[in-house]
Amino acid sequence: MDTITIDESSKTPYIFMDPEKGLIEIKGRSIPENSIEFYKPLIDVLTEYAEHEMRKTTVKIQLEYFNTSSSKCILDIFKRLEVMYRKGWTIEIFWYYDEDDEDMYESGEDYQSILTCPISLVEIKY
Repeated sequence: MDTITIDESSKTPYIFMDPEKGLIEIKGRSIPENSIEFYKPLIDVLTEYAEHEMRKTTVKIQLEYFNTSSSKCILDIFKRLEVMYRKGWTIEIFWYYDEDDEDMYESGEDYQSILTCPISLVEIKY
C-alpha cells in the first residue's frame, strides 16, 4: 500500500496516511465542495489496510473547522477504525482542539459518545 499525501487548501485539510507506520493525520479546514469524493482515497486505502495483519494505528485529527458533510466522512473513517479495534487492533485516536474552541471540543466528545474505540481529547494551548 502506498502512502497518501493530500496537500491542504483553503477548503480542504492536509491528509497523510502511512500504512507502514500505522499513522493517519488530518489537519486544517474541511469544507470541500464534495466531501465524499475528497475523503474517498483515504477511505479506500483504509479499507485495504484493514485487511492486513493487526497493527497499532495512530490517528491525529486537528481540524480548525469542518462542515456537516465532512463530519459524516470523519465518522465513516472512525467507524472503519472501530471495526479494526473490535478485531483486536490497537487504535489510538487523538482529537486536537484549540483551548478556546468549545465547538471542536464538543465535536470530539460527540465522537467519543458514538464510538467504542478510545478517543483522546487533546487541548492545544498557545
